Amino acid sequence: MSSDSRVWLVTGASSGLGLALVEAVLAKGERAVATVRKPAALDDLSKKYSADQLLVLQLDVTDNEAIVRSFDAIEKHFKRLDVVVNNAGYGVTSDIEATPDEISRPIFETLFWGPVHITQQAIRFFREVNPKGLGGRVLNISSIGGYAAQPTLSFYNAAKFALEGFTQSFTKEMPPEWNIKGVIIEPGGFPTNWSSANMVTIPPHPAYPEDSPSRKFIQMRDGAPAIGDVHRAAKAMITISEEPNPPLRLQLGTDAWGIAQGMAQKTLDEQNKWADLSHSTNQDGYGLEILQYLKGAI
Repeated sequence: MSSDSRVWLVTGASSGLGLALVEAVLAKGERAVATVRKPAALDDLSKKYSADQLLVLQLDVTDNEAIVRSFDAIEKHFKRLDVVVNNAGYGVTSDIEATPDEISRPIFETLFWGPVHITQQAIRFFREVNPKGLGGRVLNISSIGGYAAQPTLSFYNAAKFALEGFTQSFTKEMPPEWNIKGVIIEPGGFPTNWSSANMVTIPPHPAYPEDSPSRKFIQMRDGAPAIGDVHRAAKAMITISEEPNPPLRLQLGTDAWGIAQGMAQKTLDEQNKWADLSHSTNQDGYGLEILQYLKGAI
């Protein structure tokens, strides 16, 4: 195994997209650090690949001290890191009125604060441990629900929206010479454990009727096919990780792509419809010319 081959860190690697990505990385001849809550879940993979190519670490992404220890272990074991993929997560489906704080708050620890702390460590590692200018990539696994929210997924969507805003912001903070890029990955439907074993489901709030928008959405969601292929998604993520100038967002699947297109168009249509009201709040003497000063924010 060449010491020049790239090193990946993938959280939530025990199943689904995370496992498929680790397998694809290893099959490509690159190296992987796979983090899981229960290392035994990757025993078969550990038997197939040597420690020179695969490092399995136990990690709860809500434990900041454990995150720091993991990066120390990566530095000691591989002495470099090229791509970090924040993939660990789970879902919560419920009406907002039916969701207690003990359910809604922890999801932010896993879906938002975990990736934030890992990204902070990744940036430091890319800058201070890797050879100067090598940089690195952070692929934050969001969801198309992190761009277009839906009924019954309020807290999941909110956490993913937060992750997307964080990713967009930190990417803009990076000096170009560091060569550190962030990419938001927005999967559509995939046949994984996300909608079953990795989903917390809360009974409907009694005030909502059977024909409420939430119930209709659940029926639509449950009837829609999960069209994604996790192995093809893994290949797409490897491809985007190799881009010198990757996009801010990448949708995985025609369903995710279509929802993003529709949401973007709806936003533009509404913006144009209400443009006069938006502009009416300016002080006298200010108009569209003000946009020339805002190029860095656009």
